[in-house]
Amino acid sequence: MLSAGLPQGTVPRLERPGPLRERVYEALLELITTRALQPGQHLVESELAGHLGVSRQPVREALQRLNTEGWVDLRPAQGAFVHEPTEEEADQLLSVRTLLEAEAARLAAANAGSAGITALEELCDEGERAVGADDVDLAVATNAAFHAKVMELAGNVVLAELAGQVDRRVRWYYTPVARQRGEQSWIEHRELIAAISARDERRATEVMRAHTEHTRRTYHERES
Repeated sequence: MLSAGLPQGTVPRLERPGPLRERVYEALLELITTRALQPGQHLVESELAGHLGVSRQPVREALQRLNTEGWVDLRPAQGAFVHEPTEEEADQLLSVRTLLEAEAARLAAANAGSAGITALEELCDEGERAVGADDVDLAVATNAAFHAKVMELAGNVVLAELAGQVDRRVRWYYTPVARQRGEQSWIEHRELIAAISARDERRATEVMRAHTEHTRRTYHERES
């Protein structure tokens, strides 16, 4: 049941005015991405509408869009369910992520200035604190911010657009292994910062490729 899967206060009511249909979609997608709504969980329109403080119509439209995008499965006579990703789906996406992120790391090493490197160091500090406090949600969010910053420093708009198409799914797959990756992930981030600071494009590429491959393997080896 939805009510059992969402702690009190997890879902703020949406405020009007604004593009309500889009805001309902974004709210549901965020809940799925962060796994507040778990893979395989039954999604009841009336309950979702109640949690979000809206009518059922924008919820229905959002679920149809999420179904088209592969986040939700609409089953005849059963209703809507959060999609359960297969191992093959995860492997394909995380493999593509490796290609994109490795190139971003190379370009960041070529282009990043001192301000960008400082920003990466600050995000790394924050991520290490989150791991130390066992704050998985913050660790996941900071990890996403770190990789987004590397992509920004790369300075390639097309590459950033491609990465943007998969970043939410990457976050979806990373969340269940974030605690397992833990401190080691941020050690690898520090190694990447060192390579970028040294303007060592080859090393930055190697570090990022190894880093993203570690996450891919950890996902497949995770506890069920």
